[in-house]
Amino acid sequence: MAHDLSQYDQPIGKLFEATSLADDQRPFRLTPEQIAFYHQHGYLGGIPVLSPAQVAILREELATLSQPHDGHELWYEYHTNESADPNQVLFHALGAWRITPGFHDLLWHPAITVPAAQLLEGSVRFWHDQLFCKPARHGGVVAWHQDYSYWTRTHPMAHLTCWIALDDSQIDNGCIHYVPGSHTWDLLPITGLAGDMDAIKDVLSDEQWEQFQHPVAVEVKAGECSIHHPLTIHGSFENRTDRPRRATVLNFVKDGVCSTSDEPLLQGVPPLPEGMPLSGQFFPLLRNSADGPDDLR
Repeated sequence: MAHDLSQYDQPIGKLFEATSLADDQRPFRLTPEQIAFYHQHGYLGGIPVLSPAQVAILREELATLSQPHDGHELWYEYHTNESADPNQVLFHALGAWRITPGFHDLLWHPAITVPAAQLLEGSVRFWHDQLFCKPARHGGVVAWHQDYSYWTRTHPMAHLTCWIALDDSQIDNGCIHYVPGSHTWDLLPITGLAGDMDAIKDVLSDEQWEQFQHPVAVEVKAGECSIHHPLTIHGSFENRTDRPRRATVLNFVKDGVCSTSDEPLLQGVPPLPEGMPLSGQFFPLLRNSADGPDDLR
């Protein structure tokens, strides 16, 4: 069995060796205007996270993970194509942080954890990671959905998603789209993650359908991220360009979020009893609100 990097609750590689928790974290803080935009619209885009050199390292690691590799047994999920259509390919996998040092260390990067602590208004704990990759010319869709609809095995709903581009993500190669204000909606039924962009229609009220007609495309450069609320409706369309559209996603919870199930929260992870807060090897604390700066909000 490959070495499981989840055993390390701190960075282990060199991806972010020039940045530590002891350094000045103020450059990573969101402005009051950015925080207000997030709370009004349910998302925030264009946040710089990675340098070109760091993006290149993660791309190299991703290339090894998209073919037969050591550590395959450590994935929570691994889909070479989440879609049933071979002409609409969506590579989707959970658990890269357990296998390669770059994806492992990304969890602790203050360019991500500082904004997460501001928006969650407290300490940040890891939930799980994801890879979403659309190949050139036949990349598939990520259908409209709310993230929390897949996470109801945890409560309360104090979650946050950070979507990090490993390629320039634009309208023509399938960038993420958000429905502004949809984070104020109730939780909707799951209608599928790949293949059918129209399935969402069946679960929307007339008022929601009217609001749904005005999604916003959020284009980001490689190394930038967008952050969204767990109820914000989002999705992305096909990639028919000659460029890939690769992304990694970090999902966080506010410290204190609990399990609502006696079953494993992720495949292969020991179960946490119902009512127990997420903690331990697979749900490490990434940032304590006491780490500073004093005013995270």
